[in-house]
Amino acid sequence: MPAGGWRPQGRLVAGGWAPCLALALGWALGWALGAAPPHRCRPDTALLPPPLRRLAGAALLRAAVPRLRGGWSPCQLYRYRGTGTAPPNGTGPCTQGWHYALPAAGLRSNLVTQWDLVCHSRWKVPLEQTTHLLGWTLGSITAGLACDRFGRRTAFVASLVLAVPLGLCVALAADFTMVLVARLLFGAALAGAFLSLYVARLELCDTPHRLGVTIVAGFFWIAGELLLPGLAVLCRDWRVLQGAVTMILALLAAVCWCPALLLESPRWLLATRQLERARKTLQALAEGSGSEHGSCRQQSLCAELQALTDGSAQPRYHSVCEILGTRVIWKNSVILGFAAFIGSGIRHCFTRNLAPHLPHFFSSYFALVGTEATACLFVFLTAERFGRRAVLLLCTVLTCICSLLLLALTQYLLEFIVLTLSVIGITTSHAVTMLSIFFASEVLPTVVRGAGLGLIVGASFVGKAAAPITAIPNSRGFFLHHIVFASFTILSILSIMLLPESQGHSLPQSLEDGERRHRSPLLHQRPREDHMPLLSAPNSQHNYSNLTTSTTSMKGSTVTPSAT
Repeated sequence: MPAGGWRPQGRLVAGGWAPCLALALGWALGWALGAAPPHRCRPDTALLPPPLRRLAGAALLRAAVPRLRGGWSPCQLYRYRGTGTAPPNGTGPCTQGWHYALPAAGLRSNLVTQWDLVCHSRWKVPLEQTTHLLGWTLGSITAGLACDRFGRRTAFVASLVLAVPLGLCVALAADFTMVLVARLLFGAALAGAFLSLYVARLELCDTPHRLGVTIVAGFFWIAGELLLPGLAVLCRDWRVLQGAVTMILALLAAVCWCPALLLESPRWLLATRQLERARKTLQALAEGSGSEHGSCRQQSLCAELQALTDGSAQPRYHSVCEILGTRVIWKNSVILGFAAFIGSGIRHCFTRNLAPHLPHFFSSYFALVGTEATACLFVFLTAERFGRRAVLLLCTVLTCICSLLLLALTQYLLEFIVLTLSVIGITTSHAVTMLSIFFASEVLPTVVRGAGLGLIVGASFVGKAAAPITAIPNSRGFFLHHIVFASFTILSILSIMLLPESQGHSLPQSLEDGERRHRSPLLHQRPREDHMPLLSAPNSQHNYSNLTTSTTSMKGSTVTPSAT
C-alpha cells in the first residue's frame, strides 16, 4: 500500500512551498548584513602640519588621504615629518574611523558600518559568514536526528519557534561577539526548518511528482532571495531588516502550528510502526485529495490500517549509526555527500572571476540568483527524462571541465571566455549540489532519511564555508583551494557511476529496502538473445520442462555398434 502517494493540493501546497519564501529570506540575509560599501579614511588634522590644518573639503582630502588609481585609499593616511609644508614622507593606518559610501545593499547601516569591519578588521566579515554556515551545518545534522525520532512536522515547527527569539537576539545584539553567537544559533534553527520541510514535502508526494514538487519549492526559494533586496531598501537599517525577517518567521510559525497545513509524513509513521497516527493522517489525505475515488480509497485505507492496529506493536525508531552496518546505503550516502560537498565548495572558484565584472552588490547578487534559477530549470527538464545519475554525472563533468580550463588557461583566455566558463561552472556546480541532495533523499530509507540527509546537507554547507574560510587570511589559499576541489571533482565523477538509478522507483522504507538498491547500467541496453534453448515447447520459447523426457527417448532409440 503506498503511503502518502497523492499529489500535493490546496493547503498541502501552501504548507510545502510557501515556507521556502521566509526561509530564503533568512538565508540571504547574511549577504546584505556583510556587504562592504566603498570607504575611505576620515582625515585626521592632528597628523597634518600646522599650515595644512586649516584646509577643508577636497583640499583637506588631498592633503590627508592618499589618492589611488581607483579612488581614495581605503585604509591609509599620510604621515608628515616636521611642521612645515614639506610633502608627506609615508603613510599609516586610519585613526579617526572611516567614511562609507552608503547605502550598501540597500542599507544605510549593516554589520560592516556598525563595527567598522574594514581594513585590519575585515577578516571578521568572513568569520561571521563561516560561523553562520557552521550553524546551518549543525542545525542540519541535529534536525535530521530529530526528524527520525520525533517526526518531520514536529522538527519543522520546533525549528521555526526557536528561530523567532534567536532572530530577535541578532537584531538586538550589543556587540560583534553577540552577533556571532546569535547568528550561529539562528542559522541552526533555519537549517532545521529547511531540512524537516524538505523531507516532509518529499514523503507526501507520489513517485511521478517528486522531482516537480521539489523544483517548484526551489523556485519559491529563489523568489524569496529576490525579495530580499526590496525588503532591504524598505527597511534601510540592518536591525530593522533582521526584525522584519524574524516577524515573517513568527507569522509562519503561527500559521504552521495548524496541523492541517502540513501533515506528518505517513511514510515515516508506517515505517516506525505508529499505525494509529498513520491511519488518521492517511484519512486526512484521502479526504483532502479531491479525487473521484477519494471515498473508496479512504474506505480501503481504513480497513487495512484497522486490521494492522488491532495488534499491540510498539513504535520502533532507528539510529543513523545503523547506516554504518550497511553496505549499499553507506556507499550511496558517502558518494552523494561528497558530491554535494564538491558542488558547494568549488563554486567559489567561479564566482571569484565574476567580481571584476560585477563590482556592485545588486549586480552580483542577481547574477548568482539567476544561475540558481537556470540550474533548477535545467534539472527539471533533464533529470526526469534521462535519470538522476546521468544528469548528475553530466553536471559534474561540465563543472570539472570548466574548473580545469580556468585553472590552467585563465591568463591565456579572453575575458569573455573566462566569464562564460565561470557562469557555466556556477550553474552546473549548483545543479550538482541540488541534485545530490535530491538523489540522496530518494535512495535513503525512510527510517533514517532525516539523519542521513542531514549529514549530506551539512556536507554541502561545509563546502560553502570553504569560500569565507579562504578569505580570512586575505585569500592567500585560493590557488590551493582551486586545485584541491578540481582534483576532488575528478574523484566524484568516478564515484557517481557506482550509484543506483532512483527515477521511477518508490522511496525505500526500511534498511533492507535501501540495501536492495544496487547499481544499474548507466546506459540501458536491450538484452541479447544469444542463449537459445536446445528444445522448446510450441507455446513457450524458453520452456525446459520436456528436455529430460526428450533426451531419454532419444537415448532409448539409439542403436549401438555392438548390437549390429
